[in-house]
Amino acid sequence: MKHNIKSMIIHKMVNLNFLVLLLLLGLGNVSAKSVNPQNEEIPPTNARTDKKTKVVVPLSHSSAPDKRKSKPKKTRKTKRTSKSKKRSKKRHSKCREKCRKKRSSKKKMIRRSYIGTKALNRFINIAVRKHKFSRKKLLALFSTIKSRPDIIKLMNRQAENFPWYRYRKIFLGKKRINDGVKFWKKNASILRRAEKKYGVPPQIVTAIIGVETLYGQRKGNIAILESLATLSFDFPRRSKFFRSEMMHFLLMARKEKLNPAKLRGSYAGAMGMPQFMPSSYRAYAIDFNNDGKRDLFNSREDVIGSVAHYFSTFGWKRGRPIVTRARITGNKFRRMPKPKRRLKPHLTLKQYASYGVKPLVPSRYKSSYKASFIRLKLSKRKREYWLGFGNFYTITRYNHSTHYAMAVHLLAQKIKAKYRASTKRRKN
Repeated sequence: MKHNIKSMIIHKMVNLNFLVLLLLLGLGNVSAKSVNPQNEEIPPTNARTDKKTKVVVPLSHSSAPDKRKSKPKKTRKTKRTSKSKKRSKKRHSKCREKCRKKRSSKKKMIRRSYIGTKALNRFINIAVRKHKFSRKKLLALFSTIKSRPDIIKLMNRQAENFPWYRYRKIFLGKKRINDGVKFWKKNASILRRAEKKYGVPPQIVTAIIGVETLYGQRKGNIAILESLATLSFDFPRRSKFFRSEMMHFLLMARKEKLNPAKLRGSYAGAMGMPQFMPSSYRAYAIDFNNDGKRDLFNSREDVIGSVAHYFSTFGWKRGRPIVTRARITGNKFRRMPKPKRRLKPHLTLKQYASYGVKPLVPSRYKSSYKASFIRLKLSKRKREYWLGFGNFYTITRYNHSTHYAMAVHLLAQKIKAKYRASTKRRKN
């Protein structure tokens, strides 16, 4: 009896649990139908529906943007070698330098007056005491000028510092050669007269004027007093030389009755067609047309005569060789003694021969001729060797540079060849 009662109770409890379970299931279906009445399958929260196929695709396999995966993949950095790092550093430093130069060029050039400075007062005191200048006039003259910082930059960037393969391109162009031939033709009689008196060939005088001012076309447009004052007081490396030149300039202007405030020339203080420095103007300029004046600015006769006179004074020898290419054998030439004075001929051709250095055509030159040994860069690796005689050294007295003297010589040769060719055509 008791067993029957127990089984009945258990049966009723099971039925009751079953009914509760059914009830709960029914409520779940009702809520799902209220949200999705068409009985469509609800995609999971981490999925999307493809617009074309209308297929539910989980986001983990889709192409939809994900915040974590939307960033572009970082490319793998290759290890940079020390060489590539150095190159990049150089490149960046060059860029920074260019930017710095551009910024500095945009800045206004600061120009200051020298009135009241100790350096100018000392200079004026010497001029008044030694050369009897008027203090009042000198102060008035120097009050009209100011410093020129750009001149200092130009002095540190002179063409003579370039290697030969760059330097020669400046002075051996077609225009300079053609204009030289024209200059020679226009002034042939004056050049012949100068050669007869001083022994300097027309092509050399013509080449000097061509290298210096392109035959008078570029005489310079900087106030000479400003350039000399700037270099005297703001260029310590050569201030003593330029103070001396400034004194010569004032003395020259007084003697030639010229206004020093109006005279214009190069940034280094050179003036006229032959670009004489003031000391050279005073010492070597001549009145070749006998008009009572030494005019190197406008008189071609005075210019040609003065250049020839300058060369004659510094030891030009009529008919003597200037320079010749050298042929070298062996390495003995590296042990040659150096000259006591730079550029001056110090060994004879016979002595050079003992070191394996000879002219290309030895028979043209006497073994007793003295010469200097010249090295010229044709490229970064290639070199050319020459032997410069006494007349070559004379050209370097005009400008103390082998590059300058070589440019004058080669330009003179090209002008001479073209001049002769043109005169032959006329005769024919």
